[in-house]
Amino acid sequence: MIKKAEGPRWRRSRQCASGACVEVAKAGDEVLIRDSKNRHVTPLAFSRAEWDAFVAGVKAGDFGFE
Repeated sequence: MIKKAEGPRWRRSRQCASGACVEVAKAGDEVLIRDSKNRHVTPLAFSRAEWDAFVAGVKAGDFGFE
């Protein structure tokens, strides 16, 4: 039996009710980000280190709008 090649498994926040959300997926050693309304556009790709630094910044409040 030949398995169909699978693409990235995209995820979005459980709080996304409108469908206009940011989606993320892991692809090998990279983290991909795309706009759920524009899935045909090439996603942004970040290394795991870049993604971890971003998440740490979010948790630390570095991106707050004041």
